[in-house]
Amino acid sequence: MTDTSHRPSTDITRRQAFGAVGAAVAVAGLAEAATAADGPVRAPLPAPEGPTRLYPHPSNTRATRDLSGLWRFKLDPKDEGEAQRWHEGLTDTRAIPVPCSWNDLFDDARNYFGAAWYETEFHLDPAWKGQRVHLRFGSAVYRAEVWVNGQLLGEHLGGHLPFAFDIGQAARFDQPNRLVVMVENKLELARVPAIPDPATSRFYLEDFPQTSYDFFPYSGLHRPVWLFTTPAAHVHDVSVVTTRSGTTGVAEVSFTVAGGWSGAATLTISGGPSPIRVPVQVSGGRATGTVRIPSAKLWGPNHPFLYTLTVTLGDGLDEYAFKIGIRTIEVSGDRLLLNGEPVHLTGFGKHEDFILHGRGLDLPVLVRDFELLKWIGANSFRTSHYPYSEEAMMLADEYGFLVIGETPGVSLTFSDRPEIIAARHKQLTADLSDLIDRDKNHPCVILWSIANESLTKPFHTLDEAPADAAAKGTAFFRDMFAHVRALDRTRPVAMVSVQGGPAEWVGQGDVICQNSYNGWYTVSGRIDDAAAVLEKEVQALRQTHPGKPIIFTEFGADAIAGSHAHPAEMWTEEYQADLIAMYLRVLGRFPFVVGTHPWAFADFRTAQSIMRISALNQKGVFTRDRRPKLAAHRLRKLWAGKEPEEA
Repeated sequence: MTDTSHRPSTDITRRQAFGAVGAAVAVAGLAEAATAADGPVRAPLPAPEGPTRLYPHPSNTRATRDLSGLWRFKLDPKDEGEAQRWHEGLTDTRAIPVPCSWNDLFDDARNYFGAAWYETEFHLDPAWKGQRVHLRFGSAVYRAEVWVNGQLLGEHLGGHLPFAFDIGQAARFDQPNRLVVMVENKLELARVPAIPDPATSRFYLEDFPQTSYDFFPYSGLHRPVWLFTTPAAHVHDVSVVTTRSGTTGVAEVSFTVAGGWSGAATLTISGGPSPIRVPVQVSGGRATGTVRIPSAKLWGPNHPFLYTLTVTLGDGLDEYAFKIGIRTIEVSGDRLLLNGEPVHLTGFGKHEDFILHGRGLDLPVLVRDFELLKWIGANSFRTSHYPYSEEAMMLADEYGFLVIGETPGVSLTFSDRPEIIAARHKQLTADLSDLIDRDKNHPCVILWSIANESLTKPFHTLDEAPADAAAKGTAFFRDMFAHVRALDRTRPVAMVSVQGGPAEWVGQGDVICQNSYNGWYTVSGRIDDAAAVLEKEVQALRQTHPGKPIIFTEFGADAIAGSHAHPAEMWTEEYQADLIAMYLRVLGRFPFVVGTHPWAFADFRTAQSIMRISALNQKGVFTRDRRPKLAAHRLRKLWAGKEPEEA
């Protein structure tokens, strides 16, 4: 597969814009059963094209192999690797772990975002002969080109989301296969996320590297690389919409089959007293079916019950299974309803960030983070400011966390040239499509966030925003909201603003999400005064966006671990704890505020600047190595009712 859909016009640059006794079952057309007055709740699945991007769960018909481990690695600061045919084999390499970011491993790559090359070898199992063999990347930040045995398979633009190739024509069974990957994360204006225009911006505060966002642009192969097999005719994509009818759970399933295959198939839901099986007919590679689950156990934070859905073609031609949860999510007036009951989100914005591996997937850290979220009394988190790993989403399903799934569209600005905005429009549209395609079946995902802190002009610049910047943003986000709603009407959609943001952008959402930093960036050092300002801020939001629920998605203060003062003062643990407690107290007076997410879960690396001690954003209530600050204990008392000394 060659992913060329993101190639830019030459107006920018060549690279820039890139089952069962007693069960009541029914088979029905999904389009009829799951159609709202204004359109289907889930867009019809597209015809199969290229390799399946379903997560590579093994089954009786599918084999998987994780290629994670030590690969060979080489920087390419002169962009000469392709011309010198490095894809045919690397020399003068050093070892690098995959998955991992390269920036914290090598002194000469700490602030390097250019091209770098990876190489490894793999053997194909002879038992795989006659199967389709696929190569799948969980994430490559930001652009990747992939070769097997010197043959270019294709390229992919945009980090954090998976892509795959069919390697049947390039790979060999009788000898080792060479896999070479070029990855680059050049900080370019037309990308998502972007940087300020260095040719036109006048900075009053310089960062290194100079980005439009407050986290470090880690680079590399951040998630596992898989080999997996499928039969020639195989389940290519599956979409599940869950509803309830009294105590009966309903799973509306649609799926596609590669090669336009037709024949009998079976949907099986297991996990209850006995499996429930529903026969369906596949015609021209498409099928729909409805499975009804009597006395269904609903999924939620206090009872994250998961069923297993298995799609089987014929008498076992192919089998694909994954976990689902029966739950509903909706906005009703100014309330957020989970399974028909109001829910209030407690939790954080957080980052995929840890010492040494940067943004690379680390399963022990992931489990520890989720254990700490439970310990502190959180029921939710936002994937700020990019899609998190599929492993994180699957584990959130297991733990029962409610997740706001966010795109990489952080700090988009609208003071740039039209062709730059158009390139970002194309990339963010693709990112939204890929994100929803990847995470649509996860019960944990309850809300889509299109973007975070979009601005009329970049942070830290002296320039005035163009007069038409707000209007450009309004049109841009109108397209994005429409795109998400066309793909998925089962979840609300929002965008996250900062300290009010352009109301005409934010107001297009079903939920109003607000980042607010009274007592830190504004009304600095004065918590009592900040409380009065916050109360006015909430009232203004209510007046501007009447009848909609509000989530405060960020608030807080930096605290240097071990820094203390009485009375509390900025940068101390006491000040951070007192400021967060004030926000919870004030926001708790307003029933239409349905979520409070302090920023942030843990300290994380960002650019070097006079604003960031040790190049860390220290607003975490845990340190970067996950030691609790005073604020964590205060939140545990407020959310879980536990004193610091209690177990």
